[in-house]
Amino acid sequence: MRRPLRVQFTNEEGIDEGGVKKEFFQLVIRQLVDPSFGMFTENKETNVHWFQPRIVCDSNDIEFMLIGKMVGLAIYNQVILDINFPRVAFKKLLNIKPTFADLEDLDPQLYSGLVKLLEFDEAKEGGSVEDVFCRNFIVTHEVFGETVEVELKPGGASTVLTGENRQEYVDLYTDYVCNKSVGKNFEEFRDGFYEVCGMQAELLGVFHPIELEQMVVGCPVFDLAELEETTRYDGYKPADQLITHFWSIIKEMDTTQQRSFLKFSTGTDRLPIRGLKSLGFVIGKNGGDSDQLPTAHTCFNHLLLPEYPTREKLKEKLLNAISNCQGFGLM
Repeated sequence: MRRPLRVQFTNEEGIDEGGVKKEFFQLVIRQLVDPSFGMFTENKETNVHWFQPRIVCDSNDIEFMLIGKMVGLAIYNQVILDINFPRVAFKKLLNIKPTFADLEDLDPQLYSGLVKLLEFDEAKEGGSVEDVFCRNFIVTHEVFGETVEVELKPGGASTVLTGENRQEYVDLYTDYVCNKSVGKNFEEFRDGFYEVCGMQAELLGVFHPIELEQMVVGCPVFDLAELEETTRYDGYKPADQLITHFWSIIKEMDTTQQRSFLKFSTGTDRLPIRGLKSLGFVIGKNGGDSDQLPTAHTCFNHLLLPEYPTREKLKEKLLNAISNCQGFGLM
C-alpha cells in the first residue's frame, strides 16, 4: 500500500494525474463516516464526526480499520480529506491523553453543561448540586430502541453526584466519552492508520496534534485574497475585464459556494496545509464566447474559462459548473 495510488473510475475517461485520486478518497470517506452507515455520530451543532460507542456499534472492526488505512493512504498520497474529526482524534493517534478541554470541540453542549456543573455555586444558587442536577455516576445510551445504562465507575448507579465529587464525575465522564466508550473502535482505526504510516511512526511522534490534523484535513483559513494574489494566467491578464468580473463573482459568493468553486477547480474543497497560496492555481483561456461551461484540470489546479462577453453570462455559467462538478472526462 505504500506506493502512489492511481485511480480509474468505471465508464469514465479521466486519466489520473491527481484529481481522480482526490475524488476517490472524498467519495469513499464521505460514505464511511456518514451517520446513516452506523459507525459514526455527527454533532448537529458543529458537524463533527465521532466514533460510535462500542455498546452501540460492536461489529465493524474491519470497517474501522479500513477507515484508518484510508486516512493513512491519504497522507501518503498527499490528499486532503473532507472529514470532520475533532482534534482529540489526532491527539489519540499520537498517544496524547485527552483532557476535559477536548470535549468543547467534540461536543460543545456536553462541555457547556459540565462547566456549569463545576461552576455551580451552592451558596449563591440556594440549592445543592445533588438536588439541582439529580445525577448518578452513569451514562445512558439508546441501543436498538432500549435505554442502556453504563456505570462511570463500579457502583456508579448508586453513587449520587454531589458538590464534593463533581470533579471526579467530570473526569470520569471525559474519560468515558473520549476513551472508554469508543475504545475498541478507535483502536481498530488507529491500527489501520499505523499499518500504512507505521514506517513514519517516529516522524509522526514529533508532530503536534494540530499539525497532524492539518496533514489530514488541510488548513482551516480560507483566504481568497491569497488565492487571487498568487493565481497565474494563461491567455488572460489580471487586468482583463473577464478576470475582474470573475474575482468579483467569487468574492460575493457565500462560503458554501466558494468551497464548491474550490472543489470544482482543484478536486477538493479542503485547503492545502500551507494555504491557498500553495495551490499553484492557473486560470486559462478556453476560446472565445461560448455556451460551453467552464472546465477544470483538477489534477493541475487549472481552471479554463471561455471569454464570456458579460458578467451575467460568466456568473450563470460558473454557478452552473460548480453545482455539477462530479465526474471526469478527457478534454
